[in-house]
Amino acid sequence: MVKRVLVGMVWMATLLLLTSCAGSIQSSPTLQEGQKVRVVATTTLVGDVVKQVGGEWIDLRILLPVGADPHSFEPAPQDAAKLAQADLVFANGLNLEAFLQPLIESAGVAERVVYVSEGIEPLSLAEEEHGHTGEAHAHGEEDPHVWMDPNNVMVWVDNIEKALSAHDPAHAADYAANARTYRQALQDLDAWIREQVAQLPPENRKIVTDHLVFGYFARRYGFEQVGAVVPGFSTMASPSAQELAALETQIRQLGIKAVFVGTTVNPALAQRLAEDVGTKVVTIYTGSLSPADGPAATYLDFMRYNVLALVENLK
Repeated sequence: MVKRVLVGMVWMATLLLLTSCAGSIQSSPTLQEGQKVRVVATTTLVGDVVKQVGGEWIDLRILLPVGADPHSFEPAPQDAAKLAQADLVFANGLNLEAFLQPLIESAGVAERVVYVSEGIEPLSLAEEEHGHTGEAHAHGEEDPHVWMDPNNVMVWVDNIEKALSAHDPAHAADYAANARTYRQALQDLDAWIREQVAQLPPENRKIVTDHLVFGYFARRYGFEQVGAVVPGFSTMASPSAQELAALETQIRQLGIKAVFVGTTVNPALAQRLAEDVGTKVVTIYTGSLSPADGPAATYLDFMRYNVLALVENLK
């Protein structure tokens, strides 16, 4: 009850703040010479890619702090203020940021929101569990973790470039040049991942994670996502005793060598499961980059770290 009251107070403050800003958020003013585009990105991952394309011509703010879980994040009033003051808001989409829609609706800034995953054909829960394609989407929850395949991030780059160029045509050539450079870096990353994965025999390419986060990676690079501690796309779900028992049986039968757990989730349940089956827990990055001085400070570093962790622990 106390938590509900506090949440209500937070949202009341948020709505009052947005109301006070209403006159200034109905339309984006034309940029003055030397003025940067005010940009908000939801996650550190989206923010890094926006930074690569926007370069020196944007003033970037990121809603989620390093280490925050995008599935469970709860916004504060100051987050609503960031949205209200932004010229453009970049979000992953595909229901990753469940917290975002109420903010958008309250602020009336829907026309400023760019969903960077638009144009990517999402995997569904049915597809990832049973290998079906086509119309399975309509019958299952969509997988929002598209960034686990750098080819999908190339779609992000396209959407970001188009949005920035449309808002700030004076620097469209700069955004285009930055986008070309970053696309090449993503292509190089894709080739490097294939080289690393080639070290693993196909029978060792089986992944168990804290939640279903590796679907796009598995499809691209020939892995099988055989199970997860939380058998869904969100960390907010809770597994049943039967589901955990079935996963333990599967780990034993397949000889799974590691359970991979993201830095944004509580590892306790995965650690207990690993102890029960005699395997190990390996920490990776899934929903957030590391701090600037950490091993996954950029998206490119994030992917390299995860790939090396997978290859080393599945050999």
